[in-house]
Amino acid sequence: MLDSRPKRRTAALGSAGALAAAALIAGAVVAPTASASGRTSQDPQARGAAIAAARAAKTGITWQDCPADWGLEKPIQCGWVTVPLDYAKPYGKQIKLAVDRIGSTGTKDERQGALIYNPGGPGGSGLRFPRRVTTKNPLWVNTSKAYDFVGFDPRGVGHSTPISCIDPQEFVKAPKLDPVPDSEADKLAQRKLAREYADGCYERSGWMLPHMTTANTARDLDVIRAALGEKKLNYLGVSYGTYLGAVYGTLFPGHVRRMIVDSVVDPSREKIWYQANLDQDVAFEGRWKDWQDWVAQNDATFHLGTTRDAVQAKWLELRAAAKKNPIGGVVGPAELISFFQSAPYYDSSWVPVATVFSKYVAGDTQALVDAAAPDLSDTAGNIASENGNAVYTAVECTDAKWPTSWKKWDRDNTRLHKDHPFMTWANAWMNLPCATWPVKQQNPVDVRTNKGLPPVLIVQSTRDAATPYGGAVELHHRFKGSRLITEKDAGSHGVTGLVNPCINNRVEAYLLTGELDSADVTCAPHATPKP
Repeated sequence: MLDSRPKRRTAALGSAGALAAAALIAGAVVAPTASASGRTSQDPQARGAAIAAARAAKTGITWQDCPADWGLEKPIQCGWVTVPLDYAKPYGKQIKLAVDRIGSTGTKDERQGALIYNPGGPGGSGLRFPRRVTTKNPLWVNTSKAYDFVGFDPRGVGHSTPISCIDPQEFVKAPKLDPVPDSEADKLAQRKLAREYADGCYERSGWMLPHMTTANTARDLDVIRAALGEKKLNYLGVSYGTYLGAVYGTLFPGHVRRMIVDSVVDPSREKIWYQANLDQDVAFEGRWKDWQDWVAQNDATFHLGTTRDAVQAKWLELRAAAKKNPIGGVVGPAELISFFQSAPYYDSSWVPVATVFSKYVAGDTQALVDAAAPDLSDTAGNIASENGNAVYTAVECTDAKWPTSWKKWDRDNTRLHKDHPFMTWANAWMNLPCATWPVKQQNPVDVRTNKGLPPVLIVQSTRDAATPYGGAVELHHRFKGSRLITEKDAGSHGVTGLVNPCINNRVEAYLLTGELDSADVTCAPHATPKP
């Protein structure tokens, strides 16, 4: 379940029957591509991508004020880019992608082009990226002098020909089944939900599913680059956005100018996507324990126990109570995981989650209901949550081949759950629709350095739960000449948005000058949250 995921995952990326999961990654399809010179291989999708990019370069983007209900204030502008549904048929059916931008704030001489952002998912919208300028985020003041900040909704997401797998109100209703099965009957119920979810994706969005791949989104990204009038791409990708960047860099190496990937998905074909999700389960357990240690160290504030084991005991008590009688009638174990998993995801959630937990133990159940229960009246939010989950499922399931044997799923997750119980089964149910996916599953792109790829900057914390550290090491190995900045003994997902001068200064220098250290760098962790 990756991150920078839309809230939807009520479980890290919630799925039809199991809300929360940990998978945040996604995959792609093998295909040669257009070179920097514009020449293409014989691959029809590469040829189609070149045709679509040339067309977009001529058409450009008609920028205008954003629709009022998009929540994007002036001077942010919005527009559309048209791309082929199927790049093998560039003159066939077209779909529209929503893009937005805010112009660089510096002088004409300072401007270096557009910086395009993807926050992850798969299923995350990047349209809020220009708000880093309107809200005067101090980490990005200098970079915004040099670059237009450009965001987009990837295909299937938000305003970009959105897909759906289930009625949004049905998707968010609670309580859902407990992700941790007590019996074979529990497993059968979850398997039934997963199959129904996969079937629902096909019924509601079947025409899009075969084309919902990371490789196609990478091709879309190149068309957006061309529509912006940019010869080369400047790119910042977080979480799943790192995999999108890795696939883009493989398919379009000569089109890259600068690329930063932050909190990295392991791009090896053996990991995309089944094994990557199992790896997440292990990493989430480790970061969950980090959070429990911190809660115990701050027992004077939270009163949840002075040791990790004591805090875990309180968690198990809460979980058992919610299983027996859902809190407020709507918060069961699945909803608890969806809420509590944000603590292993992001340090910024450590205090809020511990505060709600503390209030519950002190007798205030309403605080937990308010925090963890779905808001059935939030129609727009529920549509976004369902859409995000649909895209997550569609991309991961279509990107790569998944095991179809239930025995394998059962064996692997039963084994893993013994020592890593926090996320394992929730993540399994979230991804199980891929076992019965109704369209052809592709082969992931063989991510590696191809001629023309400039040095890429990789940023990663060692304790990241959603994208374990090994993913950054693997991409570093595959992208020759890349540099790796390691934030040691830290684990918040998404490093470039945190205050850590050792990292911030290097990210800024790379974007502004292209400068990289002569060797990899290890930074001390950012500041630990304070109650």
